Amino acid sequence: MAADSARVWELVTDISVPARFSPELYRTRWLSGHRSPAVGARFEGWNSHPAIGEWRTVAHVLWFDAPRLFGWVVLDEDNRFGGGPVDPERPGATWQFRVTEVDGGCRLSQSVRIGPGRSGLSLVIERAPDQEEQIVARRLAALRDGMTATLNGIKREAEQTR
Repeated sequence: MAADSARVWELVTDISVPARFSPELYRTRWLSGHRSPAVGARFEGWNSHPAIGEWRTVAHVLWFDAPRLFGWVVLDEDNRFGGGPVDPERPGATWQFRVTEVDGGCRLSQSVRIGPGRSGLSLVIERAPDQEEQIVARRLAALRDGMTATLNGIKREAEQTR
């Protein structure tokens, strides 16, 4: 994108930004007195999806390498998905943003890894195990669409302030 990497970094480390663009995540809030990202910081995310309703997750920041990498694991601290005790080694998902400087701007990427812990995807598959392949394909497509919307939104905002 044709934007200053410092501005892009500012946007990706503001946990409220993805909620402005995501079709699923609609609200975030820092926990435990944290007001900004740092390794060990935690934040809540509230999500909504037609297949599983609404739920809250708690994210634990594991990577904060300014101005390049911001990432966290998502845990089901409310045990909505039946994973038992919270274990950061078995998150429901792992998310990362990477910012790379390039000539004339920067490249922003976002990635997600589902599992190895339980998530809403686990519940949906359990309801229709014979459709697991189609369920996973639909979920991956929805995640890709959501990430594309988020990245495009960040790009628009970053390039507007250039």
